Amino acid sequence: PGDRRRHMQIDVSFLPLLAAAFMLSFARIGTMVMLLPGLGEMTVSPRVRLALALALTAVIMPLHRNDYQIDMRAFGPVLMTLGQELLIGVVLGMLARLTIASLSIAGSIVAQQMGLGFVTSVDPTQGQQGAIVGNFLGVLGITLIFATDMHHLIIAALNDSYTVFRPGEIPILGDIANILTTTISGTFRIGVQISAPFLVIGLLFNLGLGVLSRLMPQLQVFFVGMPLSILAGLLLLLLVIGAMMMTFLDYVEGVLHLLAPST
Repeated sequence: PGDRRRHMQIDVSFLPLLAAAFMLSFARIGTMVMLLPGLGEMTVSPRVRLALALALTAVIMPLHRNDYQIDMRAFGPVLMTLGQELLIGVVLGMLARLTIASLSIAGSIVAQQMGLGFVTSVDPTQGQQGAIVGNFLGVLGITLIFATDMHHLIIAALNDSYTVFRPGEIPILGDIANILTTTISGTFRIGVQISAPFLVIGLLFNLGLGVLSRLMPQLQVFFVGMPLSILAGLLLLLLVIGAMMMTFLDYVEGVLHLLAPST
C-alpha cells in the first residue's frame, strides 16, 4: 500500500475579522494621536506618528478585540462603526489639545500686560503665529507633561475609552457636547487663573502711570512706562512661573483622570 500523507490545513478564516478590528481600532487611536499635543504636531515626522499609532494599536487592540462585533457580509454597519471610531478619536484628541490651549490664553494675557502683545512668533505646538510668551509657555507645558510621565495617562485614557465609548454603540452627542463645553470653560478658567498675578500687577501699574501723567503732564509716560512694564513683567514671570506650571499640571492631570477613571 502507498504511503498516506497527511496534509495539515491552516484555518485563516479569522484573518478578515482580525484585520477589520485592527483597522477600526487604528481609526480611533490614529485619529487621537494625530491631534495629541507634542506628538501630533506638524514638526513631528509623519512616519514617527504613524509608527506610534500602529504600535499603540497593536498593544491595545488585542485587549478589546471581542468588543468589535463585525459582520463582513454587511458593508454599511462596518462603515458606520468606522465613522463612530473616527468621531471618538477626534473627541479624545480635542480634549487633550484643549488643555494645552489654556497656556496660549494665559500667554496672550501675560504678553498684553507686559506690553509684548505685538511680539509674535510661530507657535510650534499649533503651527501658526502666536504671542511669544504663549509659545514659551506652550512648549514648557508639553515638556513638563513628558518629564512627569503624565503622557502615560493618555495611553490609559485610550484603553479606558473602550469602556466609556464602546465600539458599535452610537456615542451620545449630548454627553460629548457636555464634555467639550466643560473642557473649554475649564481651559479659559485656568488660563485666566494662571495669568491672574499679571492682571493685578498690570492694573496697578497702569493706574500708577495714569496718576503720574496727571501729576506730571510734561512726562512722556509711554516711553517711561513701556520699559518698566516689560522689566516688571519678566521679573514677575521669573517669580511665579513655577506656581503657574504646577496649576496647569494639576488641571491636565484632572482632565486625564476624567478620561481614564481606572487610574
